[in-house]
Amino acid sequence: MSLLPSPRTSSALLLAAGLVVTAFAPAVQAVPALPDAPAATPTLAAPDISLTHVKAHLARFSKIAADNGGSRAHGRSGYKASVDYVKAELDAAGFTTALQQFSYDGATGYNLIADWPGGDSGQVLFAGAHLDSVTEGAGINDNGSGSAAVLETALAVSRAQYKPAKHLRFAWWGAEELGLIGSKHYVDKLPSTERSKISGYLNFDMIGSPNPGYFVYDDDPTIEKTFKDYFAGLGVPTEIETEGDGRSDHAPFKKAGIPVGGLFTGAGSKKTAAQAQKWGGTSGQSFDRCYHSSCDTTANIDETALDRNSDAAAHAIWTLSAGTTAPPAGTTYENTADVSIPDNGAAVTSAVDVSGRTGNAPAALKVGVDIVHTYRGDLTVDLVAPDGTEYRLKNAAGTDSADDIRTTYTVDASGETANGTWKLRVQDTAAQDTGRIDSFRLTF
Repeated sequence: MSLLPSPRTSSALLLAAGLVVTAFAPAVQAVPALPDAPAATPTLAAPDISLTHVKAHLARFSKIAADNGGSRAHGRSGYKASVDYVKAELDAAGFTTALQQFSYDGATGYNLIADWPGGDSGQVLFAGAHLDSVTEGAGINDNGSGSAAVLETALAVSRAQYKPAKHLRFAWWGAEELGLIGSKHYVDKLPSTERSKISGYLNFDMIGSPNPGYFVYDDDPTIEKTFKDYFAGLGVPTEIETEGDGRSDHAPFKKAGIPVGGLFTGAGSKKTAAQAQKWGGTSGQSFDRCYHSSCDTTANIDETALDRNSDAAAHAIWTLSAGTTAPPAGTTYENTADVSIPDNGAAVTSAVDVSGRTGNAPAALKVGVDIVHTYRGDLTVDLVAPDGTEYRLKNAAGTDSADDIRTTYTVDASGETANGTWKLRVQDTAAQDTGRIDSFRLTF
């Protein structure tokens, strides 16, 4: 989060002019003013965002800083290395990426923009985070946390082969810590015709503070309600975000008239006794004691806050990008949460909730399975329909000595109602080998 204060205003923006597209690294994997909250249309639920994956991105940012003089600040090699890493992940996942260059304080800066193919290009839902740190340290909470969550959510879009009604765009901003330089440059260069296409911009800055609060921006009512409803569903109270108002990358979008919203877990301000009672943690202590300091390392993260906010980001992106029609054929529903498989133990399950469909499941339901295991011959694998009907996908077989199961099965599920909770059930039937369900997906 930038040190520079900025008054409350009301506006925002988006892409086009001034983009310098350069191929860096290898390939990973919306809407004029939002109307007053329309009735929620049943839609594909957002996947669980893996905390393990988000932390892996943070570990990579930490190593990049360590290998480049201790920071990822504008104009430093650590920032460019961070951009290269994120771009490579997105390219590999099937995004269309572009680097927008700008110059500030005698150094070249970079914004990274990533577009997910498809969706209505006249309605763009945009999510972003600043990727730079201050010069004093690696910037793992500020703002590796937001950058990692946005990256992993984008990769989840790719893994699900999500087909939103609105066009999805993601960004990682440069030189935020010097006064929102990268995001201002982007918005300033955006033609008014492109600005009008942005239905909303979601900002994620410092979402893993070690003594966290749960703060929601109160700018656009639809976006605000989307986040609040998500946390209410978890039983987590929220407060309106005020400490960082106007000091992060949503501000240029808001000034340009674009609806904005976002999440924040607190910076240098101190947690009150009432907030500590509400959220836990330590009253009288800063939400982030390492704000803009060298101690903003991987040890400076509250994993529960990071996990909740990452999932909230995905929920908002899925919810706000959804259309008003039933999911089309080919929609994928996925659970990427890891589930440990006990050695020679009880069966375990991974579940996906299917909603918004009409009628029965298809006669060729695709069941994608990604199981990591040291001896797959020990495993039985079943698909369990919402009504409890079981479909055997794989029997245990002592002669099947390979490891892992990464394949897609086809099941005639035409006798089953499509909507409901579907489960992948796995049981290890013999001793001495271990593993986990890495992901489970259904493609209708």
